Amino acid sequence: MKHIIIGTAGHIDHGKTTLIRALTGRNTDRLQEEQKRGITIELGFTWFDMKDGTRCGIIDVPGHEKFVGNMVSGVVGMDLVIMVVAADEGIMPQTVEHLDILELLGIQKTILVLNKCDLVDEEWLELMEEETREKLQGTIMEHAPIVRVSAATGEGIDELKDVILNMVKNEVEERDVNSIPRLPIDRVFTISGFGTIVTGTLISGIINKSDTLELFPIGKECKIRGIQVHEKDQEKCEAGQRVAINIANIRKEDIYRGCVIAPIGSMQPTDRVDVKVQILKDSNRILTNRARLHLYTGTSEVLCRAVILDKEELGPGESGLAQLVLEEPIVVKRGDRFVIRFYSPVETIGGGIVLEPNPKKKKRFNEISQRLSKLSMDYSNAVLDATNAFKFEKDGKTYTIDDANYPQTMKHCADREVREKLFRARSTRAPENTARIDEILALRFEKAKLLGFRNPAELSIAVKSAPSVAAVMKMIDDLDAATEKIAAEEKAELVESAKGAVEKLEPWDQSYYATRLRESKYSYSEEEL
Repeated sequence: MKHIIIGTAGHIDHGKTTLIRALTGRNTDRLQEEQKRGITIELGFTWFDMKDGTRCGIIDVPGHEKFVGNMVSGVVGMDLVIMVVAADEGIMPQTVEHLDILELLGIQKTILVLNKCDLVDEEWLELMEEETREKLQGTIMEHAPIVRVSAATGEGIDELKDVILNMVKNEVEERDVNSIPRLPIDRVFTISGFGTIVTGTLISGIINKSDTLELFPIGKECKIRGIQVHEKDQEKCEAGQRVAINIANIRKEDIYRGCVIAPIGSMQPTDRVDVKVQILKDSNRILTNRARLHLYTGTSEVLCRAVILDKEELGPGESGLAQLVLEEPIVVKRGDRFVIRFYSPVETIGGGIVLEPNPKKKKRFNEISQRLSKLSMDYSNAVLDATNAFKFEKDGKTYTIDDANYPQTMKHCADREVREKLFRARSTRAPENTARIDEILALRFEKAKLLGFRNPAELSIAVKSAPSVAAVMKMIDDLDAATEKIAAEEKAELVESAKGAVEKLEPWDQSYYATRLRESKYSYSEEEL
């Protein structure tokens, strides 16, 4: 049987909670403060039955920007999201942020609801629908169905239920019940006579009554005493269901939002994760190395530092590899999605996917050096192959462009045609490696900047003028040890220790710079090259 979780999203006061009440007959605002202020603060949960008997769980999320963390916690496990836009206001800032978050977390099935249609006339409604559709171009909601609704009067509710039913039957995929069970906890409380109760959306597997599982990341075993799904006692719960579980052996005070219930030993707490990061194209922030961030994944929210592994920084619309160093342990699986928000002011800047949940500590210089070595070797081999493959014959003589013969030929050969052919062949002997050349250049700049220099040329000069090879090796060792943070005084020390000595550039450096010079707008003789 297919189990469905539907979520809401949208700007504050656009009528998400009222819409859910129209769909289900229940109010999801359970806190006194929520009812008093008329806004959703915490996640709300309820359900309704569709015409074919399928029961859908519903998660109501807060729309206020101060409660985006709660909103992200609610998205985990959603199969379908209803984006609510008030017809009298249109798309607003939190509409955009919620849309970005849904896309970052991999939500694909969406419905756009134009709510409060009773407050505007038909002409305005047509204009608003056209404008909204235009603003959604290029997003996950570009082709989402649009339903006009008035949650206050009930207009359009039946049509919305039909659209939901059609999407559930034909587009929403069934959850995997055969993998290990995993329940991210979004709420914990106690009931007199029962003890500790946790709630969440079971995102995979099956949990049975009387199972003994483990609560991560605190590492305590817990016995499942009881299971409820939509306020009814059950012997088991399956992936895709909202569940409340009565657990034994653990006090409420030991549990918090972000904990995960899973089989014993199936997960390992971590204080760092390797990730692929995508910065939002409309972000006003640039992600720099060691920047402090808010990380949201599953129902967890922790502070972290982003160690960027493959670039100096990530700007709007860019992606890259990073290791997030966490201030508190969490548990994640490979493939889990996440959202990152700037530390202060708190705003969503991007997200991504977990590549390695329990990685070793990464050192940027080591990563760069390994890639640089491989790239330079590949490039050198490509150049060598192209050099060996080229032969030019004229007047009974064979000409090549290898390093042994080329300089002498260019210097003494009187035949202009021969010199031009050789020069052209040597200058373009590895045209297919243009992208590799650019990547090498980027890596060399990053390597130089890590050492406190503006560019590779400054680094080369410092290395050549160092008092000894040992001083150069010390510079590299110091960098390797200071990957986490290279303070200004350390940079100055490295530069100071690199004065006076001799160290030749590697051969591939020479050929690399010669190639770049040939491609430049300036003219250099072959002797100069």
